[in-house]
Amino acid sequence: MIERLNIRPARFPLALPPPTPRKLSHTRTVVYQGFDREDGLWDIEAALTDVKTYDFRVSTERPFPAQDPIHGLKIRVTLNDHMVIQDVATSMDDIPHPECAGAPHGMHKLIGCTMGPGWRKVINEHVGGTQGCTHLREMLFNMATAAYQTLPSGQWQRLELAGMPQPTVTKPPFHLGQCHSWAYDSPTVQRAYPMFYKPKAADVTGN
Repeated sequence: MIERLNIRPARFPLALPPPTPRKLSHTRTVVYQGFDREDGLWDIEAALTDVKTYDFRVSTERPFPAQDPIHGLKIRVTLNDHMVIQDVATSMDDIPHPECAGAPHGMHKLIGCTMGPGWRKVINEHVGGTQGCTHLREMLFNMATAAYQTLPSGQWQRLELAGMPQPTVTKPPFHLGQCHSWAYDSPTVQRAYPMFYKPKAADVTGN
């Protein structure tokens, strides 16, 4: 059983302060999902929707009534256990310009690439600038985080269901050293991955 820790830093508030009087103008919703496929691969899906609370019109284009999606975009990336892309599918259900329909034409170039360190560079090399779509690139970049949330835990679950032992961790997971809580000298790493914990120099010397 995993113990839930109730740790709240006293110096920093965890809630937003009350806002000044205002009204909602625009909502962007982005949803990421990870799927464990029956064939042993993994699907990571992203869906992005933009809506406004008022009738809106892009110059020279059709009007968008309030609450009608201006953007309704979806991406499905299929990965193997090593986070190598096996397939990419894109849906442009709602777009502000008819030319937007051609934006995904280069997405297949990502097949064979790996979601991992340097992922943003990989995206820009294959579908950057006018080769792709700003919103699709934003979705792709954050799909790597969703993939990391899906694959390692899903792989462990597969082993557990099969009655097989969990593999020994021999190298630092990718997320170590990437944020405040997972700094190598943090108590989080000391608890979760003591073999990779690196105390600060002051802690070692006792100063």
